[in-house]
Amino acid sequence: MNSANKSSWARKAAMATVTSMVLATVAGCGAQAATTASKATPIVIGASIPITGTFAAFGGYLKWGYQHAVNQVNAAGGITIGGVKHLVKLDILDDESNSDVTANNVQRLILQDHVVGLLSSSTPPLVNPGALVAEHYKIPMVACSDPIASFEAAHKWSYVWDIFFYDPNLAETPFMMLQNLKIQTNHKVAIIYDNSPDGMEVGGTLWPMFAKKYDFKVAYTASFPTGTTDFSNIIQSIKASQADVVLVDTDTPTAIAIRQQMKEYGFNPKMLDIEKGAEPLQYSIALGPLANGTLVGGYWGPNFPYPGAAQLANLFEKQTHNTWSQHIADSYTAAQVLLDAIARAGSTNAAKINAAIAKTNKTYVVGPISFTNKALPHASALPVVEDQWQNGKVVLVWPTNRATGKFLYPIPPAQ
Repeated sequence: MNSANKSSWARKAAMATVTSMVLATVAGCGAQAATTASKATPIVIGASIPITGTFAAFGGYLKWGYQHAVNQVNAAGGITIGGVKHLVKLDILDDESNSDVTANNVQRLILQDHVVGLLSSSTPPLVNPGALVAEHYKIPMVACSDPIASFEAAHKWSYVWDIFFYDPNLAETPFMMLQNLKIQTNHKVAIIYDNSPDGMEVGGTLWPMFAKKYDFKVAYTASFPTGTTDFSNIIQSIKASQADVVLVDTDTPTAIAIRQQMKEYGFNPKMLDIEKGAEPLQYSIALGPLANGTLVGGYWGPNFPYPGAAQLANLFEKQTHNTWSQHIADSYTAAQVLLDAIARAGSTNAAKINAAIAKTNKTYVVGPISFTNKALPHASALPVVEDQWQNGKVVLVWPTNRATGKFLYPIPPAQ
């Protein structure tokens, strides 16, 4: 996707967010409770997110989800601490998709902005460094957009909590879908992935393991450094392997480049699953019809039977004039979990807020959230589904009891 499109999308999202903030503040200040709250010291929470850089496509969704949750709390009058209602202030910093900047930003939010709680960036290379800083200073953080296995492997957490999918569930889903739908393939799979933590975990370990479990032969596999732009040798090797199924784990700009270069080299796989990189709308916008048929693991949709699911997607599209993304659901929920914990604690004390997060047991818009799994004590795993880009829209194709359309196989010839 070119930088002009990225900037345009970011400006739209930013303008919509500002509008919603103004409306929420006006509505809240119309009530006596909010008038009282406006005179009290605000409760400050913060987040360092990728507004620019490689992962900016995710940052726009996180910013909207976090701010929407804060707007709702403020419109209702704020949070009561010691009998006094306080409005919530959300401080957001741009980590530029750089892990060092993420860590520095989180430290700044803690030491300079004096936040009482934190929300996360997106993807393991950004979330985990920021989370380690929060852990060091013992400031509670509710994370999202960080695959749980990568999150759990990074540290033995005490003050950080993760709401997302569990990597093994994501990695197994393509194989489960093919088996369940009785799709005929030659049982050859090609696997390529970048050297990020989740890329190495999913592409280097989990996909080969599940390929073996489901009687697939790994006909070709390769890892590449993040930031790679030339995939000519890899694509020709995949083509030569004659694999019907191609699995990729990488970021959005790289995913776009790989799909474009597949077309340039006359390669059109029968099935293409691109984890992480194919999630945002930017993937479909940049590729147009060429995105048609690309699969990506999912965990939420407006049709899910959770309170406010359809309304959340509709509100996002109304405010931003962009298609909804599943990332609005986990980011909105992460912020709600943090804000609910502050309210239940009735305090801005970090330890008390952290203890309240640990007791979370509620169904939110993204689904049931609790941190009671002893095997994954600081995470709440979301069920995984399989999504597919079809004519510029995300279609849930498996499992069939939640499907919004049929699985497109094989992928139609590239246009």
